[in-house]
Amino acid sequence: MNRKVQSDFLFAQPSFVSGAGRILDLWGQFDDYNRSDTPAEADEKAIAADWLVVGQDILAAIEQNDVESKVA
Repeated sequence: MNRKVQSDFLFAQPSFVSGAGRILDLWGQFDDYNRSDTPAEADEKAIAADWLVVGQDILAAIEQNDVESKVA
């Protein structure tokens, strides 16, 4: 599985360039966050993403076990 789900999507992911631009941002124009219409919607998205990550971890463990059992 190549596609990884991120469970931290509610947090801003600034880059080096945007961080450097904040030096001149005196009025907070660069402050941009991932938003949801309601707190319940944000919770639903976060819980769904968390469970997807748990599923990916379980799948990775199963695949690793298969590889290790073939070597032994």
